[in-house]
Amino acid sequence: MSDASGETVVIKKYANRRLYNTKSSSYITLDHLAKMTRDGVDFKVLDAKSGADITHQILTQIIMEEETARGEQMLPVSFLRQLISMYGNSMQELVPHYLEASMDQFRANQNKLREAFESSLGNNPLAKLAQQNLAMFKAAASAFVPGLVDDDKPSQHDKAQDDELAQLRQQMAAMQAKLDKLGKD
Repeated sequence: MSDASGETVVIKKYANRRLYNTKSSSYITLDHLAKMTRDGVDFKVLDAKSGADITHQILTQIIMEEETARGEQMLPVSFLRQLISMYGNSMQELVPHYLEASMDQFRANQNKLREAFESSLGNNPLAKLAQQNLAMFKAAASAFVPGLVDDDKPSQHDKAQDDELAQLRQQMAAMQAKLDKLGKD
């Protein structure tokens, strides 16, 4: 993990709890650090006064924010209990290496699964049908909620697909009219 130039970004944490990105010369928040982590930017957080590396504490703080403030609990209670029980245990030194290897394996399997799924789309007629259904669903979703679907990529579809989409839109409008009528009755 590193930024575009391949160097580790140094973040300084001051006594007033503010975080300062020395590369961009700006104050940042934990949300910025979480985004940097998701983007694969390597950073190190140093205590501004002592110079101590506090990256571990800051990353733990980000996890706590994600788990509590946003209601997005990824770590089950049973896992947390087992993790806490490992502190002070004779196996404590092995746990970080095991967890890191497990996460690396999980990511590798996730990438392999994604690649296998993408490669199977070209060879499988059912997958091609699923892909067309997904395209129609996206078109329908964008008709009801503009901006929901990424319009960054220019779509490459032929006249038959345009006609099919127009027909689906008409059917959806007719169904909406029926629903509206049922709601009034």
